[in-house]
Amino acid sequence: MFFLVILFIVVPIAELYVIIQVGQWIGIWPTLALLLADAILGSMLLKHQGRGAWRRFNEALAKGRFPGQEVADGLLIVIGGTLLLAPGFLTDIVGLLFLIPPTRAIVRKLLKRFTIGRFTVVGMGGPSPFGRGPGGPGPQGPSRDYDYDVTAEEVPPEDPGERRLPPA
Repeated sequence: MFFLVILFIVVPIAELYVIIQVGQWIGIWPTLALLLADAILGSMLLKHQGRGAWRRFNEALAKGRFPGQEVADGLLIVIGGTLLLAPGFLTDIVGLLFLIPPTRAIVRKLLKRFTIGRFTVVGMGGPSPFGRGPGGPGPQGPSRDYDYDVTAEEVPPEDPGERRLPPA
């Protein structure tokens, strides 16, 4: 609850204060131009970093590696881009921290340290797409007695009203 109060009340008031102070210091038109340039450059950086994160995500999947770092990077890039597109200088600074790779790595490590032990991943018992693991195939095939290796084919009905089993 306290986080939401800060997010929706304190941050906009602080942003308005900073925008007014910058406007008094350099003028209203340069301030508006700076905010517009900020949003345009932020969207270009978001596009570039987002494509790179998507490419690294697909490479991790192709190698059979769990893409945890890539997912965290993608999340931070989306948050950073959103903060850059929102008008204001304070959110732009935080958005840049999320979009620049060296500072994003620091934020990712802090996020990992904060979330470690707070979440539990529960498997569904199906085969793992990332190699051996719970539910993954062993050296002799399926690892449980209720796993079956079967094939199926669709048999088009001859008469839509008639239902029959495929020939054995």
